[in-house]
Amino acid sequence: MAVRVVRLVSLPCLLAALLPVAAGAGSPSGGIAVGRTVLLGPRTKTIGCRLGALPDRSCSPGAFYSRLTRAVVCGRGFHTSTVRNVPQTVKFAVEREYGLAAGYYGRTLEIDHIVPLELGGSNAIANLFPERVYAAKDRLENRLHELVCAGRMTLAAARVGIARNWPLLYRHVFGVAPR
Repeated sequence: MAVRVVRLVSLPCLLAALLPVAAGAGSPSGGIAVGRTVLLGPRTKTIGCRLGALPDRSCSPGAFYSRLTRAVVCGRGFHTSTVRNVPQTVKFAVEREYGLAAGYYGRTLEIDHIVPLELGGSNAIANLFPERVYAAKDRLENRLHELVCAGRMTLAAARVGIARNWPLLYRHVFGVAPR
């Protein structure tokens, strides 16, 4: 199935963007029917990925589960622990794609979800990248979940915004640059 890619120029465009409809296989986690993995762009590379503050979009475009809707992620019974399922072998594969030696990096590096689990992010490799630990990104993820559940931001806008450029979205949400 072909993937339609949305080109975004500014934050207002980003927040108004319609998500592409594209899918890869997804598997249920923790007994929750998560649906299929929907990619936010094409995954065209699996080696030679560029390691930086943001994911290399050709390797890690971001992805979410089709059945993890606003009603589900904002529901009382939803906990990220019920859908978190990234085996160490997949984490090692992400590290190798980004030119790192597969290993345990402790607190200096984590294999992070681009679209966070609290916004219905997928455990697929397309939604993972090696990231220096940023407390600011975690703060943004929590705030986006609050905004989505309060009806002040659409789930689609939160997913696309954090996947495309989380520091820009952070500035929009909090009014200051992330630290």
